[in-house]
Amino acid sequence: MLNELNDDNFNSELEKGVKLVEFHTTWCGYCKKQQPELEAMNKIWIGQVDADAAPKTAAKFNVNSFPTFLIMKNGQEIDRFSGMHKKEALMERIMRHI
Repeated sequence: MLNELNDDNFNSELEKGVKLVEFHTTWCGYCKKQQPELEAMNKIWIGQVDADAAPKTAAKFNVNSFPTFLIMKNGQEIDRFSGMHKKEALMERIMRHI
């Protein structure tokens, strides 16, 4: 399940549980190729942050390459990785933290 995150709702959406967050931009070719992999993970909560539309959040987490993924647990970053990933690799990464 894909969820739009922005500067206003980022903290409240991530305060409980283990969640995957993707920072992307509309102009990033790799981000566009990543989208179908994320859509295929329809039973997993995934937050998506357009870094151009949410510059404060992108700056807070020092995100400057795309796509960048964070795994958050109870509002805290516990893992970070960048680049394009297949859904299986993303699931494996999330499961390490559950």
